[in-house]
Order: sequence, then structure tokens, then C-alpha cells
Amino acid sequence: MTDQEREDLKKQVENALTVIRPYLNEDGGDVELVDIDDDKVVKVKLVGACYNCPMSIQTLKLGVEQIVKRYVPEVVEVIEVKY
Repeated sequence: MTDQEREDLKKQVENALTVIRPYLNEDGGDVELVDIDDDKVVKVKLVGACYNCPMSIQTLKLGVEQIVKRYVPEVVEVIEVKY
């Protein structure tokens, strides 16, 4: 993937995240885009209340990933990174 393709993909993913973000914010959480690798796997960081929530994996897979894939079909997967 070229740098331009990666930047375009990042913009599309950021736009998709704006769709789910208000729902996360309602519960005191948020999501940040960390990176997109060459295999089109999106790496995100759950922050705020979402970081330690016992339901965070479901939020990630059934919420964030589904929205991102709906708006950006070329994305293969969304995974969480913790730092």
C-alpha cells in the first residue's frame, strides 16, 4: 500500500469512527485510530471508560469494527492495541 493509499484509508476510517464515537462518548469512552497496516488491519485504542470495560471486546467487534467495515469495506479487521 502506498503512503497516499494509507492516508486515504485513514481518512475514511476516521470518518467512520465519527459515526460510532457519540455512542462511546455517552458512556464516557472513546476510540482513537492508531494505525492501519499493509494488510488493511485497523489498529485502534479504546480510551476513557471503554479502556477497562468488561464489555470492551464486544464494543470493539460488534460496534467499532462493524461500523468501520460498513463504511470502509476494504478493511479486513479492527483490533485493539493497548499502551
